Amino acid sequence: MQQFWSAIGFLTTAPTPPHRFVLDRQTLFWFPFVGLGIGATLTALAFLFGALFPPAVTAVLLVGTWAALTGGLHLDGLADCGDGLLAPVARERRLEIMRDSRIGAFGVVTLALTLMLKTAALTTSPIIWPALLLAPMWARWLLLVAMQRPLARSDGMAARMRVALHVHSLALFALPAVILTAVLSSWHWQAAPASVVAILAACGVLRLAERRIGGVTGDVYGAVVEVSEAAFLCVVSLVIG
Repeated sequence: MQQFWSAIGFLTTAPTPPHRFVLDRQTLFWFPFVGLGIGATLTALAFLFGALFPPAVTAVLLVGTWAALTGGLHLDGLADCGDGLLAPVARERRLEIMRDSRIGAFGVVTLALTLMLKTAALTTSPIIWPALLLAPMWARWLLLVAMQRPLARSDGMAARMRVALHVHSLALFALPAVILTAVLSSWHWQAAPASVVAILAACGVLRLAERRIGGVTGDVYGAVVEVSEAAFLCVVSLVIG
């Protein structure tokens, strides 16, 4: 069970029993399930908040809880990527900016837009619980995809987390999310296209990082999670059909 608790301890702020931290193939297997656990928690809170507050307040509380469950780890990476990847500077300067703990204008705008998109999507979506279950699950699987990309530098979180997975393992680890998406599509037809768009959005972040800084960093991992989740929610909020 060390791998299971390691996955929870790394991806969330949830308390875990004392254990030796392990990051290997078995730990990565649990990443999508940790995402599902985050989604299940948010779903339960959505029903609770929804019974007490109007949709806008419920959405804000959910997005705030979402950030708290991960300690803001992915949001911090997103902001750093906004500053580093979007600034019109050279590659080495981009990496320096992403190492800096301070947040600049590009980071503020990127962070604000993402949080507003999540909140607005949750406010306007007629059925939010399938999205709350699936978005975090797909995002944590996409972390595994990001880990397979070239590194922008040989040190840092991305280098420490790097665990090589065969494409067959990636496909196997995606299977629970695929099955749940197929099941929930009967309640929300946007679930399947939202999953595709989330994957494409994550690929876009990875492509941008590889072009601008030559590979991935820990901050890019965070951006992959946040951007894919926001993209997922935007699609499920579509009012057509």
